[in-house]
Amino acid sequence: MISVITGASAGIGAAAAVELARRGHRLVLIGRDAGRLAEVAGRVAEATAASGPDAGSGAAPDTLTCDYASFDDVRALAAELRSRYPRIDILINNAGVMTTQRTLTRDGHETMMQVNHLSPFLLTNLLLDRVTGRVITTSSRAGKSGRLDPADLDRERRKWSGWLQYGDSKQANALFTVELARRLAGTGVSATCFHPGVIKTGFAPGTFMMWMVKHIPGMGQTAEEGASTMVHLATHPDGADHPGRYFADRAPAAVPRGMSDPKLARALWDASAAAVGLD
Repeated sequence: MISVITGASAGIGAAAAVELARRGHRLVLIGRDAGRLAEVAGRVAEATAASGPDAGSGAAPDTLTCDYASFDDVRALAAELRSRYPRIDILINNAGVMTTQRTLTRDGHETMMQVNHLSPFLLTNLLLDRVTGRVITTSSRAGKSGRLDPADLDRERRKWSGWLQYGDSKQANALFTVELARRLAGTGVSATCFHPGVIKTGFAPGTFMMWMVKHIPGMGQTAEEGASTMVHLATHPDGADHPGRYFADRAPAAVPRGMSDPKLARALWDASAAAVGLD
């Protein structure tokens, strides 16, 4: 089982990598920082070695670096993955960012929208003919507050704040899953997304909300707890039996129409394809 995880150098991506390795998955870890990836790869190798022969030999997983703020980097990553692996059983789109400062990438897009949605959209499309099993995308209940406009993904013409844009990008993750599942119907490949919970990690540094999560007892979960739904979707029949669905706490969960509307999902797909330069 070849599983590719983006955003694997820390947080729930790293935690899921260790658990999937214990369950026998061959892992390809993607992140921005080669040093942090190497550290996670070491943890994965230790976990597989300690779990016995059924989990693997204890060899370190493959690691590749990529900056999701660059479409050129994403295209290079896709080309490298295609050259190394004739198939990808599970593609997990987990890379993400939250910032309170509005910045643009070198491609001219608002950073959160590109890193959280447009780059995973591009990577998935470039690899889709190699994916044989499941596409899993990390969304968030923050998407319920999203007010996505496919004609204004970067919020150039609307009020901007970090949490508003983050909500839009997480809404986009759910809508991407809806349309991807529709396009994959009948192929044997399934698409799902999930809310990991509010996790005690280095995510969204400098925000008051994450300060509270880290410092007030009972407010946040561990990375391992947050990774549990990702692992569930990668290993349990639910990950194949509920295409297009949003999960929370390892079960399908209801979402507002803004995260499930098929018409909006198709409009977002078309706008995203234009933004990343796909036909």
